[in-house]
Amino acid sequence: MTDVQGTVQDARDLLVRAVEIPSLSGQEGEVAAFLRDWMAARGFEAHVDEAGNAVGERGRGPLTVALLGHMDTVPGEIPVRVDDAGVLHGRGSVDAKGPLCAFMAAVATLPDEALAAARFVVIGATEEEAPSSRGARHIRTQVQPDVVLIGEPSAWEGLTLGYKGRLVAKAQVTKENFHTAGDGSSAGDDLTEAWFRVRAWAAGAGEPGGVFGGVQATIQDLGAGTDGLHQRAWGTFGLRLPVSVSPAQAEAEIRAALADLAGLELTFVGHETAVRHPKDNALTRAFRVAIREQGGSPVFKVKTGTSDMNVVAAHWPVPTLAYGPGDSALDHTPEERLDLAEYDRAVAVLRGALTRLALGAAKAD
Repeated sequence: MTDVQGTVQDARDLLVRAVEIPSLSGQEGEVAAFLRDWMAARGFEAHVDEAGNAVGERGRGPLTVALLGHMDTVPGEIPVRVDDAGVLHGRGSVDAKGPLCAFMAAVATLPDEALAAARFVVIGATEEEAPSSRGARHIRTQVQPDVVLIGEPSAWEGLTLGYKGRLVAKAQVTKENFHTAGDGSSAGDDLTEAWFRVRAWAAGAGEPGGVFGGVQATIQDLGAGTDGLHQRAWGTFGLRLPVSVSPAQAEAEIRAALADLAGLELTFVGHETAVRHPKDNALTRAFRVAIREQGGSPVFKVKTGTSDMNVVAAHWPVPTLAYGPGDSALDHTPEERLDLAEYDRAVAVLRGALTRLALGAAKAD
């Protein structure tokens, strides 16, 4: 086996083993220890930090590059296997152990000149799939990078510049029970009226034209019941917010729109501000060149979901993009899978882009 073949196989083995280890949000300890040990064996200074993040550092140059991925997954067991076409099936293969392992494999094989010009900090974060985002909230106070990569699937030719914000509204109506033949509205009626108003508000908020500029509203949970004395209805409404609408603004306007509904209680959680980064800087230029070197055509994207990019953006106001192999349409689905040939190309793109970025910064100095 040649050195190149050995490097590719090592990177693939890393990913397959990481996917084989279950790591639901809040239960990442085993995979964190595995990733720490893998990095330590390949020249990283590696540890598991106070938030449970697997952190590895290589390089000694003045430029600090943070590569922030996440180790946790949503529920849903998918038997882990590599099929005859070289496709890895398994929960987390796309979202987002594929991107994280690509970060690790690329940094592990950077040339000495890149390591002399920059310091690379790879973070496998905890609880990205949970509202807490524990790992990212901790690491954003521990590292002050000059450049940031977020590990999320973009496809190997894709560069993601932004994510929508998020707000979750939990509504509950409680009122005394009455005969259904009587006059008046039920708790369920009032809860439904609240949803109609939230949906109407969303339709009129944001910017005209395009999904990324508008507010998206969906029902995540809905129910009603009675114990014979009181009626209760409840609902959870998820909102995806554009850059022009902050979570605080959305909360205030929704509270105002629902203020006259008696017996309605509102709780808001999951406040995440939308973010969109510039498309022309040293980071994006390095990736465009690296993608073309691998025979691809760079494509800029924005996403309607959220990621740890939202969590760290205000703390790390530096060139940032999200990158990683995989089709994000497969996130959280029973069909989650990653073509290992695409993963190989993403590792090569990362190695080329990070080397170019480091040497460019050194030349500028």
